[in-house]
Amino acid sequence: MAAASASLAFQAQESRAQPGGPVGAWRLRGLGAVTMDSFFFGCELSGQARSYTFRVEEEDNTEHVLALSMLCLTGDAKEESNVVEVVARNHEDEEIAVPLAHLRLSCQPTLSLGDFPIQPPVTFHLKSGSGPVYVTGRHQIVSVEGSDLSEEEENEDPEPQPILPAKKRQGRL
Repeated sequence: MAAASASLAFQAQESRAQPGGPVGAWRLRGLGAVTMDSFFFGCELSGQARSYTFRVEEEDNTEHVLALSMLCLTGDAKEESNVVEVVARNHEDEEIAVPLAHLRLSCQPTLSLGDFPIQPPVTFHLKSGSGPVYVTGRHQIVSVEGSDLSEEEENEDPEPQPILPAKKRQGRL
């Protein structure tokens, strides 16, 4: 419970794309309405809570992305090296651990990641230092609502079009 209270993980709805809304719902060929949700994400890594794991529930027709925007130290941090490591899956679905940031209060207290996208599940570790280090970003969810094509139409391969010979031009050039 102490680790849970020490870890600051919050998600507040930031924006929602709805049909007729400011962003609207998109329709892709053969798919129903596509909606996008974006939620604020944040967590704190410190001596009391050295790691945080961001997980999502698997859902049909839904894609989740964690877009990291910034890592920063606060004025309460000690003058020491704070190394943050991220553990995620690569393109071959293998778990990999990579140092994400090396922060120091006197020379680099913040690091902007510019919406760096990572597929959940993601674990952040404070490998060295005592923090606190804040990790912020956006949890983006793209949902596809149904399909406009029948199953037969989805499986049909389009017939190839025959290649016609070029027409000859008559007259002078």
